[in-house]
Amino acid sequence: MRRIRPVIGLLLASLALAACTGGTGATTSPSSAAPSVAPSTAASVAPSAAPSASPDACTKANLKLTAAGKLTIGTDNPAYPPYYDIPAAATKPWELGDPTDGKGFESAFAYALADKLGFAKTDVTWIVVPFDNSYAPGTKKFDLDINQVSYTAARATAVDMSDGYYTLNQSIVALKTNPLAKVTSIAGMKGFKFGAQIGTTSLDTINNAIGPTAPAKVYTTNDEAIAGLKGKGIDGLVVDLPTAFYVTAAQVSNSVIVGQFPPPTGATAEHFSVVLAKGSSLTSCVNAAIAAMKSDGTLDAITKEWLSDKASAPVLQP
Repeated sequence: MRRIRPVIGLLLASLALAACTGGTGATTSPSSAAPSVAPSTAASVAPSAAPSASPDACTKANLKLTAAGKLTIGTDNPAYPPYYDIPAAATKPWELGDPTDGKGFESAFAYALADKLGFAKTDVTWIVVPFDNSYAPGTKKFDLDINQVSYTAARATAVDMSDGYYTLNQSIVALKTNPLAKVTSIAGMKGFKFGAQIGTTSLDTINNAIGPTAPAKVYTTNDEAIAGLKGKGIDGLVVDLPTAFYVTAAQVSNSVIVGQFPPPTGATAEHFSVVLAKGSSLTSCVNAAIAAMKSDGTLDAITKEWLSDKASAPVLQP
């Protein structure tokens, strides 16, 4: 989630590029600099089952699209930094960030992906798709949805999910005055109250990694979850690490990243996937385009520009 250049600068100045994946396999102690954002070339958790696409099948003229000649991309609204940039003036219907300007990690990624598929920027159409609607079963109004949707096997039963384009950790944000801010172990967090947006892997992290004695507070949107933290309705907000950096830098004053979660033993990294309709003929083409972006350095360059970290976030101990 992001603010105009001054806030982007603050965010990027507060991030530190290291090895992050949907959970970083870091071994650093809580007092040491911890890895956060992973290179975009990290391996996907679950490669797509779609067969390899032939070059002819992936030419623009042969793609089966929601609107002829246009690539329709969905994302949630508000569109948060650092994934989408905040313009000087709002662009309807978008609140906060503007997906259409090519700035911010996911906007830049989306246009680079579109380019690999043969679409000019003017051929890309953005629509509002609530987060949990993106991977719900049923007909889709989009060709692709790009909205920090982490791959899970359950989601992949209802929609196609591409190979990963970004790997990340979950993390906890607390007010500096809350006793939770001084806790360094996951075991020491069970007596605190946590909250997260509905349908997210952040909520799964509360229930499965922390297992607090109090039920997790579930919010419809991330804005509501942030308000819950500000209003002290929860002790800790669980979000992905890039979001945590933005929350502490620009959204919640006197807040701190308590720490980031290591991956469960033997687990592979959590990663963001592009969402497509189940059985979409575009899936293999999207995977080929992502592979090309990794191979030619495009994805790494976008990741470094918008998600480079320059500060530590301690890795929580068991």
